[in-house]
Amino acid sequence: MATGLENLKVYGMAEDLEISVHKITKDFPSDEKFRSVDQLRRSSASVANNIAEGYNRYSYQEKIRYLIIAKAEAEETKRNILKSAKKEFVAENLAEEMANKYTELIKAISGYIRFIKENKAKNSRT
Repeated sequence: MATGLENLKVYGMAEDLEISVHKITKDFPSDEKFRSVDQLRRSSASVANNIAEGYNRYSYQEKIRYLIIAKAEAEETKRNILKSAKKEFVAENLAEEMANKYTELIKAISGYIRFIKENKAKNSRT
């Protein structure tokens, strides 16, 4: 049975991108295992992990704090994917496609933050 988190669109997007990053980094040069590969995998995992951690926080501020961290990790991952294309570790068109998906994820997280803030405002009026 799916939990609330599993039904959260931004979480699903982040998780799907994490799996995609894991797959594309399998083909990186072996000498990048502890540099680019490790950094990309850790930052991409951090996006979904921070969304999950924030989801079950009690206060609105805590929820938002973790979502802001998730946005920063998504931006870091996006930038490192684009740099990986420049280093010729991944095809440029694939890097651009992944970067666009991260841009959409960042926008979705921003929308989720707005939703939380609006929900807080509604609840504080009642």
